[in-house]
Amino acid sequence: MADRLENKVALVFGAGSIGEGWGNGKAAAVAYAREGAVVACVDLDAAAAEETAAIIRSEGHTAIALCANVIDARQIEDVVARSRAEFGRIDILHNNVGINEPGGAAETTEESWDRVMAINAKGVFLACKAVIPLMEAQGNGAIVNISSLAAIRNTGYNYASYYASKAAVNNFTKSIAIEYAARGIRANTIMPGIMDTPHIYKQISGYYQDVEEMRAKRAAIPPMQRQGDAWDVAWASVFLASDEARYITGIELCVDGGLHCRAT
Repeated sequence: MADRLENKVALVFGAGSIGEGWGNGKAAAVAYAREGAVVACVDLDAAAAEETAAIIRSEGHTAIALCANVIDARQIEDVVARSRAEFGRIDILHNNVGINEPGGAAETTEESWDRVMAINAKGVFLACKAVIPLMEAQGNGAIVNISSLAAIRNTGYNYASYYASKAAVNNFTKSIAIEYAARGIRANTIMPGIMDTPHIYKQISGYYQDVEEMRAKRAAIPPMQRQGDAWDVAWASVFLASDEARYITGIELCVDGGLHCRAT
């Protein structure tokens, strides 16, 4: 299908990529467009946002690029207002921005903890706070928050703040799902598992001797014996944002090759 999101407006935070290739937000923005949505691509890196928007436009679809820091409420409100002014409404809110910083409970500094919690959890809160009133006035809307399998289990890396922040995203999303279920707004979470995206080469590669070792060891973790990629997350996002999922809200969808089923 190529019209599951026809006449929809998608606002994607974290629509750029931190390196070459396809990050989750970049792929989601393009996938939304390919299914008929017009897309506002938002990223802290203006050039990265524009790159994604340019890909969408090159395929004959409509997109704009906007820049915002997700922990700045005024910047969030500005891009929401500009998106609404450009397209008239916001039907889909996609929150993809996230970071991780190494450290267990004793090693993590207070500054690092606050930074991770702000970007990963507060950023989602601020975006939802700005968009939900518009969706409520419209009488409908779909929110897709990208969390992580780390929200519900240890994934083998010592990231105490990351685990805590993603668990917060899960439970915050469920609170929205319950509060707004009768008002036409759905909210769901996607929990990617072991993924091969530009993110791992920037923030995880230091755990391994080289890239080849990283790829091999990460591929061996999921029951499917391979890493997922950004498109696995993107197409799950399209489904949850579409009317095909009209009776689905408050779920935590694992996109992880079955890893969540394993006891260890």
